[in-house]
Amino acid sequence: MSEFLTVLSPAGAPPIGAHIQIKGGLAKGGLAYTDAVRAGAVQVFVGNPRGWKLTDGNPAQDALFTSGCAERGVPSFIHTPFLVNVGSPTEATVEQSIASIAHNLARGARLGCRGVVVHAGSAVGEDRYEAALRQLHERLLPVLDGLPDDAPRLLIEPTAGGGKSLAATVEDLGPYLAALDGHPLVGVCFDTCHAWAAGHDLAVPGGMTATLDALLATVGPGRLGLVHANDSLDECGSKRDRHTTIGAGSIGVAPFAELLSHPSMPGVPVVVETPSELDGSPSAGHARDIALLCSLRDAPADEARPAA
Repeated sequence: MSEFLTVLSPAGAPPIGAHIQIKGGLAKGGLAYTDAVRAGAVQVFVGNPRGWKLTDGNPAQDALFTSGCAERGVPSFIHTPFLVNVGSPTEATVEQSIASIAHNLARGARLGCRGVVVHAGSAVGEDRYEAALRQLHERLLPVLDGLPDDAPRLLIEPTAGGGKSLAATVEDLGPYLAALDGHPLVGVCFDTCHAWAAGHDLAVPGGMTATLDALLATVGPGRLGLVHANDSLDECGSKRDRHTTIGAGSIGVAPFAELLSHPSMPGVPVVVETPSELDGSPSAGHARDIALLCSLRDAPADEARPAA
């Protein structure tokens, strides 16, 4: 049996992986990293995460990445650049954001990705919330309407709440999805560090469960497409997005056991975006966090709630 088959998750369980490093190529570097950290799900950038340049990729690397993920049974996701903001008052930013989203969706389709993650964005200026939501409707909805039914889903990721965020709390997703007419190709990426920074107290017993219950009540069943499992260096409600290793921050370990056992989670992939470096190894941090989350996921119910 090939070694990479060890990343397969138990039937119905959330596959757990990482935002992988792709130095050396999407397939050559990315798949080696996937195996090194024993990732059961992967997220990648397909361009500069802090720039607008749209890259076509290497067809050979793309094909190998697609087949490699399929062979491993590993669902894949793309994260769009951090600059993307369809709610911006600056027309050039809106145009580039739409082009970037469309490009990443096309790349995702070619790579066999399950979804493309995009930050919810910001209205930027005062009293622009409604105008920003109208921009979502007028500019992003036509992109979604032009996609085939089997296209990757666009996964909206609420942010930490700084600035004039269009969606930070899970309840904020209600009007956001309404602006997109509840399009069937729109889903949600839930980031634990962002939710914590936005004011959801995940550390109190039952806090993670209550937050996911509220998410489900807001967006409906089947919309949760991906989870970013990250601890936080800051306190609840800080509006600061600083990730750290699971259990080394202010959220703690126990809430992640709640996360993985929540009724909305079967089959929903989880990736860590925590520091990868540990003890001098460029991948040991991710390997450690993946192993910890897998142990929480696979523990018997009466053992699945460790102390924070």
